[in-house]
Amino acid sequence: MWKLKIGEGNDKYLFTTNNFVGRQIWEFDPNAGTEEERSQIETAREQFVINKKNFGIHCCSDSLMRMQLIKESGIDLLSERNVRLGDDEEVNYEAVTVSVRKAVRLNRAIQAWDGHWPAENTGPLFFTPPLIFALYISGTLDTTLTNEHKKEMIRYMYNQQSLIFALHQEKKPTMNSTR
Repeated sequence: MWKLKIGEGNDKYLFTTNNFVGRQIWEFDPNAGTEEERSQIETAREQFVINKKNFGIHCCSDSLMRMQLIKESGIDLLSERNVRLGDDEEVNYEAVTVSVRKAVRLNRAIQAWDGHWPAENTGPLFFTPPLIFALYISGTLDTTLTNEHKKEMIRYMYNQQSLIFALHQEKKPTMNSTR
């Protein structure tokens, strides 16, 4: 199972002046998580594919990261009741108060321990091919990327592909951006 590591440095070539505050890296641990958590992750992956196919939604909003951060925060997001106003209902003080309270709780639940809000960087599809080219040419592909990293990169590219690739996941595919 993938785990987001926040504010950690594990490379002798990295230098920091702020103790790695704001740094985020993914590490794979095959023994991490419960059976239920692994099942939730597979469900999230399947839902991403369904959303992409049926609704054209390309971003995952990094569901795995949000699931982990919410769990680690211990903040109960389901205890506050939902407020839904009908088309003919007027906005009232109670509905606004509940909505703002829920929004603040969610933002606090997905905030990392060091104060930043981790985010995905999945829009540009032109980062991965040059990285793979450079690692391959330098002969460090297999020493830099674990099998799990390669598997996730392949999954990512597969989920983003059409007959041809786009320059950015929210754009239409063009031959110019297909490598």
